[in-house]
Amino acid sequence: MLRRSFQRWRNKVKKRIATHQSPLQMPRNLLLATVFALLGYGFWVSPDFKEIAAGVAIFLFGMMSLEEGFKAFTGGTLERLLQKTTDRLWKSFLFGVVSTTVMQSSSLVSVITISFLSAGLLGLAQGIGIIFGANLGSTTGAWLVAGFGLKVDIAAYAMPMLVFGVILMFNKSKALKGLGYVLAGLGFLFLGIHYMKVGFESFGQSIDLSEYAIPGLKGLLLFTLIGMFATVVMQSSHATMVLIITALAAQQITYENALALAIGANVGTTITALIGSISANIEGKRLAAAHLVFNVTTGLVALVFIGQFVAAVETGSDWLGIAADDHTLKLALFHTLFNSAGIVLMIPLTNQLVRLLETYLKPKPRTVSSPKYINDSMIEMPDAALEATRKEIQHLFGNVFDVMALVLHADPIRLRKGESLELLANPPERVRAIDVDDYYQRRVKPLQGSILDFLARIQTDGERTRQAFILRAASQELIEALKDIKHLQKNLVRFLNSPNPHLRNEYVAIRQHLALLLHELHKLSVDPQVNATLTLDVLRAGMEAHDIVGNGTLDRLIREKRISPETATSLMNDNAYLYDISSNLIAMAKVVFMPFENVGHEIDRALHLDKHEIAALLASSSGTETKPEVTHNETR
Repeated sequence: MLRRSFQRWRNKVKKRIATHQSPLQMPRNLLLATVFALLGYGFWVSPDFKEIAAGVAIFLFGMMSLEEGFKAFTGGTLERLLQKTTDRLWKSFLFGVVSTTVMQSSSLVSVITISFLSAGLLGLAQGIGIIFGANLGSTTGAWLVAGFGLKVDIAAYAMPMLVFGVILMFNKSKALKGLGYVLAGLGFLFLGIHYMKVGFESFGQSIDLSEYAIPGLKGLLLFTLIGMFATVVMQSSHATMVLIITALAAQQITYENALALAIGANVGTTITALIGSISANIEGKRLAAAHLVFNVTTGLVALVFIGQFVAAVETGSDWLGIAADDHTLKLALFHTLFNSAGIVLMIPLTNQLVRLLETYLKPKPRTVSSPKYINDSMIEMPDAALEATRKEIQHLFGNVFDVMALVLHADPIRLRKGESLELLANPPERVRAIDVDDYYQRRVKPLQGSILDFLARIQTDGERTRQAFILRAASQELIEALKDIKHLQKNLVRFLNSPNPHLRNEYVAIRQHLALLLHELHKLSVDPQVNATLTLDVLRAGMEAHDIVGNGTLDRLIREKRISPETATSLMNDNAYLYDISSNLIAMAKVVFMPFENVGHEIDRALHLDKHEIAALLASSSGTETKPEVTHNETR
């Protein structure tokens, strides 16, 4: 019986997967059907309702166009500004205010923030600061609509914007196309506001919605829920606020009910952030949770102290010269005041909020082959996506590091810490081969596959296309190094404990060189204070110094009959593997451990060693005179 029940359950799951239905789709489909039914009923009851609904639809389309336009300018400028202006909480807050005010889209700012947080470019506290600022910045939209949109014939401005915007949208230039989307988006926003305004005015001649106003606590709670529902449906608190302001201007809702709707819209906007965090990593989910905590707390404060806020609005209106009957501007002031109150309340508690989120929102257990940094939430943000890929390749290097350390008969944890490095000068006590192919299949190949798939889906152009190419090449260089050490392992196992001391010493030297190289590269990956350019130059110099073909060691061993010609062939081939492994690892490190836009780039360039300085460094470290330069390629 139990077995049959389990079988039926498994068949249902398989059927759902086969039809691409997630457990969340059923409620979404139900919500969509409900919305369609309500709209159909509204169209049937009143022709004027069509104009209001069309206004909302045009406004939302304008928001989408505006976001699409600004995305054309987020491929570098906004991201660089974000990185440079978020090292302090107050700077993060200011960035959120300014960026949301300019773009009039807190959703886009939230998506960018989640992407950068997921990529490790921002700390959680800085991300929370941006979200706080975005909430305050979003209130400027209400001021613009109430103070300008309803008092001017903005449809006259909308038409030229649409004409010029559509023309520019067909341009091949990314910047001009982005500008076209921005102009068209603004045109659609203005047109949507116009249709909502006209629709409510016409609607009021046949139906007076203000008759359904509910005073007191009951009305406050009911209209708060309605505001939340409207924002969840439209996925835009900005659109909900415009709808509320136009309805209030047409006297279709009361001022008290409009205040409650504004509170509900503010809480409902967190749904956008929650949906955006579904594909994000744990940091993105924590930020979405912080957004929810902030908006719910702000909404509760506004509900509990609604009387005090209304009194503050009256006082503020007197100071600002807002007319007593100008309820739309008063609503905008109320929207700003209660968001400001939430910020004043929550900013001092930011660190406590971070600790709370980190305590209760834990990352899911993951395998070593699961991606840590890349996720679908940042696909459309090229800078964040490329930086996340760079960090993911560092993760891939960590997996390759473990396998290579085992091949060299070194404990990966101790090698990372640099413990007992001096013991590498001696043969290991126990020599045995490991199954490199098995480690590759389990720990390396799945992760590299995820990286390559992610890189293929990033929307890149120009310089970012080149960056994606060299990142892809860096991941392949890691794989090539792993394949080479697999071939090297055969003779390492065979000769590390060879009775021939000269042959044994050469393979011990190969082991020691690779182990020290891995240790130094690990230090580069975890210590940002290390000068990467200088370190890589020294490692490259060490690689040349250990080329036994180029420095004449192999010829000397053969000439002095220290090793047989047969073993000399093996040693020469393994020396080539050593050189290729070192070259691939250093080439990978140059890409992965050095940011694309290094703040200290000019300093690094000044510290970059030329070939004469490298030769002098080798001579001073070995206590010998500098020899004429012989390259590896000339001797192979």
